[in-house]
Amino acid sequence: MAEYGKKAAAKVEAALHERKEGTLKSGSTGEKVTSRKQAIAIGLSEARREGGKVPPRKAAPARKTAAAKTTAAKRAPGSKI
Repeated sequence: MAEYGKKAAAKVEAALHERKEGTLKSGSTGEKVTSRKQAIAIGLSEARREGGKVPPRKAAPARKTAAAKTTAAKRAPGSKI
């Protein structure tokens, strides 16, 4: 069974063509997109928005806060904090 649908493939293809022509713009800043990976992400996002068969986005890894870093450093043996 295919992971991505036909609509997703068409949207990604269209986004890559726009990037190559220099007309693909980023949504938030409006700057020209030059990265191939970013163009693919934009195409998948558009397909997702229109109800195409696209797997959900992967969650970003959690960042450690400054407080968590100092707490971890204090617990480490031999730390000098």
